Amino acid sequence: MFVKIYDWVIGLAARPRAKSWLSVLSFTESSFFPIPPDVLLAPMCLAKPAKGWHFAAICTASSVLGGMAGYLIGKLAFSKIEPWLMSSHYAEAFTHAVESFDTWGFWYILLAGFTPIPYKVFTISAGVVGMPLPAFVLGSVAGRGGRFFLVAGLIRLGGEDAAKHLRKYVDLIGWLVLALAVIVLLVIKFGGVVK
Repeated sequence: MFVKIYDWVIGLAARPRAKSWLSVLSFTESSFFPIPPDVLLAPMCLAKPAKGWHFAAICTASSVLGGMAGYLIGKLAFSKIEPWLMSSHYAEAFTHAVESFDTWGFWYILLAGFTPIPYKVFTISAGVVGMPLPAFVLGSVAGRGGRFFLVAGLIRLGGEDAAKHLRKYVDLIGWLVLALAVIVLLVIKFGGVVK
């Protein structure tokens, strides 16, 4: 099922209304849809490299708005989706996300924008725990923007080869960025202890 959805999304890149589809995909992926917008962003950037930053900006804005929808789902309607969520393959990631918000807050949502874990898990979790909305929005802009501008930049630098390998390495890139960010956060947090 997901392969068919993935192929359908790739096919949208060649359509005249590709920017509209990019916006819709970015919005829905942040709250409920399973396919990340990177799969549409990459071929669009490859087809029109000069507009890559513009496409990344559309992706970021739409993703943050979709993230706010996910946040509202968590805050206002969690009781309605909880049975489905807790029986899905997202249950463990959701439980971990809720626990981690207490420890990391803003930094957690910022890092979530880079990870290969579906962003909707984090947006709904943020609403459930009542993360302050301004911190949620700032973290989402930085995290999602960082990810989408990185994709656009890699496609611009690497061309068709980068686009071919993006799907294969996007998880690895996400985990490496996450690991680096965690190391930086630990150094900041415990920097006064280590002389």
